[in-house]
Amino acid sequence: MKNLLGQPLGEPVSWKGALPPQRQCLGRGRFCRLEPLDATEHGAQLFAAQALDAEGRNWTYLPHLPPTSSEEYLARLTTQQISADPLFFSVLDNSEQAVGTASYLRIQPAAGSIEVGYINFTPKMQRRPISTEAMFLMMNHAFEDLGYRRYEWKCDSLNAPSRAAALRLGFTFEGIFRQDRVVKGRNRDTAWYSIVDKEWPARQSALQSWLSPDNFDAAGRQRRSLADCRGVAQR
Repeated sequence: MKNLLGQPLGEPVSWKGALPPQRQCLGRGRFCRLEPLDATEHGAQLFAAQALDAEGRNWTYLPHLPPTSSEEYLARLTTQQISADPLFFSVLDNSEQAVGTASYLRIQPAAGSIEVGYINFTPKMQRRPISTEAMFLMMNHAFEDLGYRRYEWKCDSLNAPSRAAALRLGFTFEGIFRQDRVVKGRNRDTAWYSIVDKEWPARQSALQSWLSPDNFDAAGRQRRSLADCRGVAQR
């Protein structure tokens, strides 16, 4: 599309803005539900689950160092609990135990853009369907309930597992912001990824297909990969 001067223009958009996320349950799936972070209620459970990461591998690319005590961790969670942006949530498994945290951040309702970040999934979640479902619930809430146009994922460019997770979930790589920030005294180049609203229906369908009970055998092994489900959804 071009204007009368022959200059190219973006496609017309009827846009009224999105809604800001609230401190509320973001939904329940087969493996988990997401609740607003409550330091008092979830702190001890999260600290115990974090302790399973004896090497501190989860903390390498996060802005914080591993907590040295439960008291320090509780104080950190208390600060996160009252934050509006980032807005933190706890992931509760089917035994009602808090096993991880994540947040919405860079919340821009007028622009229709929101990011998921500060993802700290403990060993109780890693490489399990619960981690995929938690990310699906946050994406689904942002697009379906709040009306966002753009959903972002950013990570240290050296964080290979996070970059692989973004691609697996259906995000599109947008580039590297060089020398984006300094974290723990070291340079961080930041990799940017996104899903936009016109892509969401296919991504949603793929995630729902992958999470379906029919996609897992009696031993809990997937029958089709998420990439396979996404290929079917995009046909």
